Amino acid sequence: MGMGSDSASLARLSMSLPADLFRQLDMMVAERGLPSRSQLIAELIRHALAEHGSLMRPEEMLAGTITLVYRSERGRVRHLLSQTQASYLKEVISSQHVVLEDDQSLEVLLVQGPAVRLKELCDAIRRVRGVQQLELVTTTALLPPLYDQSGDDFKNIGAHS
Repeated sequence: MGMGSDSASLARLSMSLPADLFRQLDMMVAERGLPSRSQLIAELIRHALAEHGSLMRPEEMLAGTITLVYRSERGRVRHLLSQTQASYLKEVISSQHVVLEDDQSLEVLLVQGPAVRLKELCDAIRRVRGVQQLELVTTTALLPPLYDQSGDDFKNIGAHS
């Protein structure tokens, strides 16, 4: 397949970026060994659209992860995050937490639920002061039922470390 047939379906985009961001983008292109900025930007846009699209169908059931990095501040942020997660017990299946250098922590939540609930959970986490990065990755493939309703009490034992 030659370039010609492909470029017919391309639309040109011209954009301005802060110089600092532009320099970092070029470094990322070089480090990933990509042929062009366009390819990297297309990948970033696809990723953002997938996240956005999955949240636009509010009733759709999704499974996935929420990864966040935050400043620990002597446990204050972790405490607030636990309180936030407590409002989403059905959605947060488990969480894993590690302490990083420089008073930072990394937490990964395994989540499942309606898109609208996962979006609300992300928004609630983003509102916690000290949270520096948050990324939601979702799939429409779901976890098999962990327990039937009668055994539901056991589902979350040990999940919240």
